Amino acid sequence: METSLYQPVKAFLEKAGYVVKGEVGGCDLVGLNDEDPPVVVVCELKLSFNLELILQAIDRASISDEVWIAAKMSSRGKGRETDKRFRDLCRRLGIGMLGVSDNGDVNVIVSSVSPMPRKNTKRRSRLTREHQRRKGDPVLGGTNRTPLMTAYRQQALGCAMALSNGPLRVRDVRLLAPDAGKILQSNVYGWFERLDRGVYGLTVAGHEALVRWPQGNVV
Repeated sequence: METSLYQPVKAFLEKAGYVVKGEVGGCDLVGLNDEDPPVVVVCELKLSFNLELILQAIDRASISDEVWIAAKMSSRGKGRETDKRFRDLCRRLGIGMLGVSDNGDVNVIVSSVSPMPRKNTKRRSRLTREHQRRKGDPVLGGTNRTPLMTAYRQQALGCAMALSNGPLRVRDVRLLAPDAGKILQSNVYGWFERLDRGVYGLTVAGHEALVRWPQGNVV
């Protein structure tokens, strides 16, 4: 699975000075450095280099300063990473290529150095904001077909944690989730119930959510 590539590539980008989190804004990996505004690096993962990976990288180019693709190195040395035409295409598009060996070593096949297309500032800001608001790194990059641990879900779980021992007023729940007022009122996941004016309790679904997503309870 693509998730097997996540930790090696994450470690590679962290060594370069980025804070890396998985599955942010539909991207397998997003890295931000500590500059203001931060440099945004996006990397997409696949088990092998293919056209779909190139197309994903082109889409991400408008929201990042650097975009990379990463895949497993072919054990027989016959993968796309050995195809000069594929490497040249990445160079022309400004897409970096990372090859991951079976033992987790990450090799730079093509550097991400060429100019990128014009930025989509609105989408880029949304990506950066989600990365910065998310606590920890609760999702492996390359994860699919399962609900993701977004910053919103983490705050909703914070509300559920606060209410797990009994009903509370919104102002008390805000100690664990700053956006508690909006989250409790909208009740997107059906985890909360309004018991009185400004007082909320936890539903059965809310208790089940705390069991299902313990990794989301990051304080």
